[in-house]
Amino acid sequence: MIADHRHPNPLRKPVLVLNASYEPIHVCAVRRALILIFKGVASTEEAGEGRVHSPSQSLAVPSVIRLLEYRRIPRQMRAISRKNILIRDQHTCQYCNEQFGAGELTLDHVIPRSRGGSNTWENLVACCLRCNNRKGDRLPHEVSMSLRRLPKPFNLHTSRSLMRQLGDQQRTWRKYLFF
Repeated sequence: MIADHRHPNPLRKPVLVLNASYEPIHVCAVRRALILIFKGVASTEEAGEGRVHSPSQSLAVPSVIRLLEYRRIPRQMRAISRKNILIRDQHTCQYCNEQFGAGELTLDHVIPRSRGGSNTWENLVACCLRCNNRKGDRLPHEVSMSLRRLPKPFNLHTSRSLMRQLGDQQRTWRKYLFF
């Protein structure tokens, strides 16, 4: 497929996924949304900007899709991963509060592993290289640093909160997110 080049990486733009009941359940990339539409699992509710072309058809880039059959959503608990920590922390250093690209952020153990800190949601935060070097192998208060927000596990509430924040920039999502 060839996409319009008005927006960099148009197949990576976020798409809101609704359950058959119109309940927001997920955010995926345009590429995944198109696969769900082509498989007949979902339909486009709101179109975004641009079009995606294949040899046989041209489709508006979806902004909101709805699953055609209701899916029971189990209690969500995401795996601890670099990607999920960065998403939870909104690609923002939790010490200096600046936003960065994924490649410019590291994961910091609030309680360093050398002091018994573990790889848990509550102990891992997104951190820029400068702040991570400054903190080193110490506790934040030992170097006069503090966390902007206490780290918490990624759960359904976190996911909905992130959907609302993305919805601030995606006007077509607002009526589905119950602002």
